[in-house]
Amino acid sequence: MTTTRRTKPRTVDTITEPSRRAKGQAALVVIYGPDLGRRAALARTTFEIGRSSKCDLSIDQESVSRHHARITWTQGFHAIEDLGSTNGTFIGDTRVKGRLPLRHGDQVKVGRSILKYMTGDDLETNYHEEIYRLMTVDALTQTYNRRYFDEALEREYNRGQRYKRELSLIVFDIDHFKRINDEHGHVAGDQVLAQLAIAVKQRLRAQDILARIGGEEFAVLLPEVALVGARAVAEKIRRIVEGVGVPYADVTIHATVSCGVALLGEGVESPHALLAEADARLYEAKNGGRNRVAG
Repeated sequence: MTTTRRTKPRTVDTITEPSRRAKGQAALVVIYGPDLGRRAALARTTFEIGRSSKCDLSIDQESVSRHHARITWTQGFHAIEDLGSTNGTFIGDTRVKGRLPLRHGDQVKVGRSILKYMTGDDLETNYHEEIYRLMTVDALTQTYNRRYFDEALEREYNRGQRYKRELSLIVFDIDHFKRINDEHGHVAGDQVLAQLAIAVKQRLRAQDILARIGGEEFAVLLPEVALVGARAVAEKIRRIVEGVGVPYADVTIHATVSCGVALLGEGVESPHALLAEADARLYEAKNGGRNRVAG
């Protein structure tokens, strides 16, 4: 007979050991949303987050309530509580109910912004490491960002040309994404982007490069993959997204994607030309009825 150890839900009472208490300085760092990279120091006093200019951290977004969330110092650590906001406060994907303790590395979602809680004697070092990470990773989707993608595209293009290796590129975006935002709100749209990116990323090879290159547009670089293989990957992405339902509030949101596929070949004379070819095939897929692969 085997037994399953149950994990206690996170509450203020579950974090009392000195080893898990906040040590040294603490701060919130904006890793997604307006004022990207901004750092707000947390003292052992009350700290409020909201749309009001009177808040300690003011976030000017319609999806953020005037007084949205409060952080307090309790029993040797910081704890956060929602102040009855319209869209809720989240630690990761867990909605904050009551007062929940914060742990180093927690990502706090307020409206469309993501704040990272950091603490410790090496806070300055951690902060600079986080800023460096922000230069390459999109915090919402945890995929690479456009800056990293542009550098990777040029690097892989040059490598493919130099060593005569295959290189394919898939560009895809979410069909009718504006409709999702209009019907459910931008916070729901962000949730769709994040969950679909996770679902796709889990099914790619380690050497494949998935990046968010626009609002709802993504790209996948496939080193040493020929066109027929890239088409198969694009079709897999299309099926994955079609099969994912994203829960939000009291509904489940379904989405589809259109994909354009391009291959490094004789007529492709620059990294930009490869991207332009994939983009052209993407619009071909959209004009052909969406939820399909072209290229």
